[in-house]
Amino acid sequence: MPPTVLQILPSLVTGGVERGTVDVAAALVASGFKSVVASSGGPKIRELERTGAIHVTLPLATKNPLAIRANIKRVADVIAEHGVNIVHARSRAPAWSAKAAAKQRGVPFMTTFHGVYGDGLFGLKRPYNRVMASGERVIAISQFIADLLVRDYRISPERIRLIHRGVDLAVFDSAKVGPQRIVQMSQKLGLTEAVPTIMLPGRLTAWKGHHLLIDALAIMRGRGAVSDLRCLMVGSDQGRIGYREAVVEHAATRGVRDWVHIVDDCADLPAAYRVSDVVVSASTRPEAFGRVVAEAQAMGRPVVAPAHGAAGEIVLAGVTGWLFTPNDPLSLAGAITRALALTAEQRLSIARDAVAHVREYFDKVEMCAKTIAVYRELLGSSPS
Repeated sequence: MPPTVLQILPSLVTGGVERGTVDVAAALVASGFKSVVASSGGPKIRELERTGAIHVTLPLATKNPLAIRANIKRVADVIAEHGVNIVHARSRAPAWSAKAAAKQRGVPFMTTFHGVYGDGLFGLKRPYNRVMASGERVIAISQFIADLLVRDYRISPERIRLIHRGVDLAVFDSAKVGPQRIVQMSQKLGLTEAVPTIMLPGRLTAWKGHHLLIDALAIMRGRGAVSDLRCLMVGSDQGRIGYREAVVEHAATRGVRDWVHIVDDCADLPAAYRVSDVVVSASTRPEAFGRVVAEAQAMGRPVVAPAHGAAGEIVLAGVTGWLFTPNDPLSLAGAITRALALTAEQRLSIARDAVAHVREYFDKVEMCAKTIAVYRELLGSSPS
């Protein structure tokens, strides 16, 4: 029988955790493993099952303590039914059930530490968060997270495996975005050659920095840095209608409503990157990785990102993009202005360096290979 890996997460809707789960599931199947994923379901099930992996629907999205306890038996039954050899948890609530179930069945338990989890009032959430640092192996998705694990959770560096998240370079490749896709995307977004375009991709939620970017745009307009601009905020509000309205109102208050355009989830993100002059990450709190920054560089776009979290690992400051002082609209405005002022020759140089950097360090294929090496390590095999 092939070795079996069970990945566990709350749901298969959208986001970096889900994307990484599906990518690793596909790589497992291609490497001769049996791949099982347990979640509460979602639209990515179909994509997952097309890889040859098996999906098991369990109520894993809940944070209710009684439900988490009930899920222990459900996960243990899945381990027994599918002959699971390794349980890999990717989120806190399901990790508690998965850890107990793995212990019951006597199989290794590992985690991927995907986020910067808040400690809550008086640090009350720290014990809840700690489960993500309790695996026999803990994958850190950036050096920033690896350092956090040692500093805040006091875990031995020997248990940590640094594996940066990877970009699908077969998808995020500017050479594959032809003229037709560029024209279609430009028409859809109402873009013209005469007006520079910046893009902030990411779901509409406060910590992604939409208000901060608007404040920076207001500074730019006040300085006369550019005469016209189109700022695309690309991402779903996921039902946060109030926040969406607040963003629009803030843009109007700061006098840049005509520059700011909110675009719901984009079906062709590579083309959206391609038609943007600058891609911005404005997160107000540290990102554990920063997929947008890596994807944009893979598409040869200059990027602007805050100098906290993992951004400094992904952006070569002054070479492939700019790092600005976190939560400082003046610093952000300056970085965007410099990026927009690039000559055609400078843009080509940045594109070459950015693509080469991502291909060397943030390739999805390499991410999956390193993850499978950790599985083999736990199985007692050579990580070859």
